[in-house]
Amino acid sequence: MSGPELAAQAIANIAPSAVIAFTAAAIFLGAGNGTIYAFGLATIVILCVGYCVVVFARKHASAGSLYTYVSKGLGPAGAYLAGATLLIGCFGIAAASLMGSVSYMGQFLTLLGVPAAGLGWDIGLAIVLGGLATLFTIRGIRLSARVSLVLELLSVAIILVLLISALVWAGPNAWDPAQLLAQGSSFQGIAAGMVLGILGFVGFSSADALGREAKNPYKAIPRAIMWSALTVGILYVFAAYTQIAVLGDDLATAASPLESMSELIGMPAWFAPVLTFGVAASFFAVVVAPLNVIGRIVYVMGKEGVVHERFGRTHERHLTPHRVLLAAGALAIVVDIVFLIAGADPMEILVWVNTWGTYGYMVAYALVAIACVVYTQRAGMRNGLVWACATIAVATMAYVFFANVFPVPAFPFNVIPYVFIVCVLAALTRYWYLKARQPEVIARIGNTETSAMDGIG
Repeated sequence: MSGPELAAQAIANIAPSAVIAFTAAAIFLGAGNGTIYAFGLATIVILCVGYCVVVFARKHASAGSLYTYVSKGLGPAGAYLAGATLLIGCFGIAAASLMGSVSYMGQFLTLLGVPAAGLGWDIGLAIVLGGLATLFTIRGIRLSARVSLVLELLSVAIILVLLISALVWAGPNAWDPAQLLAQGSSFQGIAAGMVLGILGFVGFSSADALGREAKNPYKAIPRAIMWSALTVGILYVFAAYTQIAVLGDDLATAASPLESMSELIGMPAWFAPVLTFGVAASFFAVVVAPLNVIGRIVYVMGKEGVVHERFGRTHERHLTPHRVLLAAGALAIVVDIVFLIAGADPMEILVWVNTWGTYGYMVAYALVAIACVVYTQRAGMRNGLVWACATIAVATMAYVFFANVFPVPAFPFNVIPYVFIVCVLAALTRYWYLKARQPEVIARIGNTETSAMDGIG
């Protein structure tokens, strides 16, 4: 895979179009005119996490992502915890985004005159879209990355057309010094908004799972991680500024800010379905990207004996970890269908499962930051910047977790953190079993580099 294809994997996992469609309005409720600064601070925090990941990526190429990196500093226990929480994060984002794609694809079909509403349609679209996402990942990383790149570029292009058109429509009013001065905003409001801003970046480091499949991975992967995070951060700031400048206080009450903006500036009637399709495509790209990461982490675990060895083998033709991908894709579809049958709306499922998965990413990011400090300290490397970045990353992840549990939110968000903790404890039982019965497996955790995974299987 080339550098742009690696960046496509990272950007597709972030899903900037889907974030732009909702997050700016949510941050605006608390941060007001300071929304762009909330996004800016979130970008800085993510770049700090990214730098810690890059320190490892420059020296180690593996399909194990943070699971492998954390082992270099925190040993097998830290690596296993990072792997387990990252798998929770990737699966949560994939399953949640499938519901986002289902919701917007249903709206798109409705705008075209197809009555795609109701439980049957939602279940049918979940099976079709989830099946397609799984198929793309199995057929090859280059195919899935290119599909993700095309869909995300299409989606971002559609949104940029809308944003630029809105600024042109606003004329002199597009200049909004109140935002630059953060008038009426408080530090507390901006800090609270930064929490949502950080959640809009989860999955940004997913290119680090492609160490086996990248051209010149020691340079290409670090560049993909840092540049994708920076580019998306700039896009978030621009999108937030434009929505506030054009919609003003109406942004806080808009059910769909982009659609409201489109109607306000008088975009042609055909633009509404195009915009809806773009958001649906963005969500679909997010289903594909984390499934790729799941496949490669579990593949490495299979090689090391942490899970059954059959998951550590690749397809003879496509050379992808097909067994893992089939299981993960099918499970994502089943989980979503269970929620749908229980009476939940697709967008409710999106928010619930996404929140659960985000906790996994936060733990994994904190662990890789801590591991980076230990790793560089042992290696005698200059690590002043590592210490600064790790401190910011760990402190911020702790704050994000705290902000999501206190004050106690309404149901079901009050129980989601505990569901996450139960899932982590359940995953750790496997580690404790291996430590007691197969200590030789524990010794192999996180030590599988690219050079040990040549060929089929």
